[in-house]
Amino acid sequence: MASTTTLKGDNFDRQLFESVIKRRFFFTEAFEIYRLSPNFKGDNRGLFDYGPPGCALQANIVDAWRKHFVLEENMLELDCTVVTPELVLKTSGHVDKFADWMCKDPIKGRLFSWDYLRADHLVENVLKARLARGTRGLVKDSPKLDQATVDEYNDTLAKIDNYDGDALAELIRRHDIRNPENNNEVLPPVPFNLMFKSTIGPSAAAPVYLRPETAQGQFLNFKKLLDYNQGSMPFASASIGKSYRNEISPRTGLLRVREFLMAEIEHYVDPEKKQHPRFRDVSDIVLPLLDRETQLSGKTAPRTIAIGQAVEFKVIDNETLAYFLGRVMLFLMKLGVDRSKVRFRQHLANEMAHYACDCWDAELLTSYGWVECVGCADRSAYDLTVHSRYTGTSLAVKEALPEPVKVEEWQATLDKKLAGPRFKKDAKAVQSAVESLDQIALERLATDLEQNRAVAIETPALSDGTTRVELSKELLSISKTTRIQNTREYTPNVIEPSFGIGRILYSLLEQVYWHRPNDAARAVSTETLLVLSLPLAVAPNKVLIVPLSSNPQLNPIARKLSARLRNLGIANMIDASSASIGKRYARNDELGTPLGMTVDFDTLKDGSVTLRERDSMVQVRGLEDEIVAAVRGLVEGTETWEQVMGRMEVFGGQEEDQ
Repeated sequence: MASTTTLKGDNFDRQLFESVIKRRFFFTEAFEIYRLSPNFKGDNRGLFDYGPPGCALQANIVDAWRKHFVLEENMLELDCTVVTPELVLKTSGHVDKFADWMCKDPIKGRLFSWDYLRADHLVENVLKARLARGTRGLVKDSPKLDQATVDEYNDTLAKIDNYDGDALAELIRRHDIRNPENNNEVLPPVPFNLMFKSTIGPSAAAPVYLRPETAQGQFLNFKKLLDYNQGSMPFASASIGKSYRNEISPRTGLLRVREFLMAEIEHYVDPEKKQHPRFRDVSDIVLPLLDRETQLSGKTAPRTIAIGQAVEFKVIDNETLAYFLGRVMLFLMKLGVDRSKVRFRQHLANEMAHYACDCWDAELLTSYGWVECVGCADRSAYDLTVHSRYTGTSLAVKEALPEPVKVEEWQATLDKKLAGPRFKKDAKAVQSAVESLDQIALERLATDLEQNRAVAIETPALSDGTTRVELSKELLSISKTTRIQNTREYTPNVIEPSFGIGRILYSLLEQVYWHRPNDAARAVSTETLLVLSLPLAVAPNKVLIVPLSSNPQLNPIARKLSARLRNLGIANMIDASSASIGKRYARNDELGTPLGMTVDFDTLKDGSVTLRERDSMVQVRGLEDEIVAAVRGLVEGTETWEQVMGRMEVFGGQEEDQ
């Protein structure tokens, strides 16, 4: 793993960083006072509350996301319910396949402790610890690792996301991997579904889940979205909301939680036309790509390549997927993410979601390692197809052809006179299943029907609970027909960028964190001076307003300035406490506040105030109207700090006790 540094290149001290985040109440563990109570028996890990600066930062990230994607791309935004019927998630594949591999420590035996471990994380953490210590095992003073073992461990770590349950079990056995907390052996990995299950109503007869993603609500509304968009393709829907995953062992703060905010885009595109009209806007952007081939070779360093070249050489499959990778990169840069701590990693075959045919993760480097913050998946036509097939509702697009064409295709016909008495109330479901068969299936079934005089097809759940029926040659006929086609019908493919807002927020905080040299000229205490260099676009507060002293004449001016800024939509706060002005600025540097306005005794004389820039601590002075105009330009992005310094007087300071 690459070493982690602060924004200014110093070694990253997570303990010192977390002390700032907790002290300034960006977020905290939920139910903390109960967790500390000796009578509390629950498991509140992976659940967090956001404090005032955390709420504001999250809201600003979401606002930037809406402007960058929803507004810029003319997306159709939805707000769908969190509670999802089991049948929907059964059809989508989540009930059967949305799982991680879990190991159990059978000895410790306390449910809410470290009994359960995610298998891939267990292997990864143990091997990384052995490499870091340079020893063969967990025992102190054991022999140094030889080069062959080092190479094997590194190769395994490079491919860790490609191992299934059997492969993870073999790694655990071969490397004698144990629970790092107590050196106990663990049981072989078993799948654990990550969804929270519940029921609706007093009878508890209607099982539901808390949604693990916002996507399914968007897919189920596709027909309405297409109509709203006047049948025009391509287009995109978007949704921002909470999702829920019953993580096996959440132990890394906001990076692995059980309730989290997602922002997801579903871009619907013709499967035969995956070009994007704005591809040229991003084709020259250079991305650090860790593609599948590089990972399987045991390497972890990405290669840098322009997006246009990546599509040309088929590193990225198509223009639309590549376009969104470029837009994701621009979005992360807008938030203030360090370009050197971003990479795009392609999913390996075994880690690919059941619905995806290609997927890239935008990963950010943190003190916990590389963390997936944005997933960009080509979901093909999977979701729309399975929901259409189960419900019998068309989720296809019909487009008029410029000229009629002759089409030769397989056609299935169910004899309704025989099917009605045979299947009774299930006849409609069987009919829908037959009508949903695609050309590949029909061609195969035609051969089977001719040879065996009967075929079996998948259906929605029938009245007897079965999902498969046998149709004889008397009931079903399949033949090739020729017809004139005036319209083309297809099920769209879906390109899905999916953003974990909490992960982005935490990773950003780590990457913009640094500490000032505590020299005599700048020291306000014996403590380290800590700074969060959040950009103006996302900082919780944009401006700190400080009266220089407790002189009562200064406070009304500060309140007036605050009101002017609020009227401009600029978040600000007044700090009129008794602390020194240096300490007041220092604690707001920890909150990431980019600008500071000081009201002093010269303000009473000539109406001038000072404006301070957080990172450089340089101040300029001007009349109130000039300073407010400068702040507005900086917040709106029409002016830079360098431009402000170029046209205004740089200020040296005034004595606080004047």
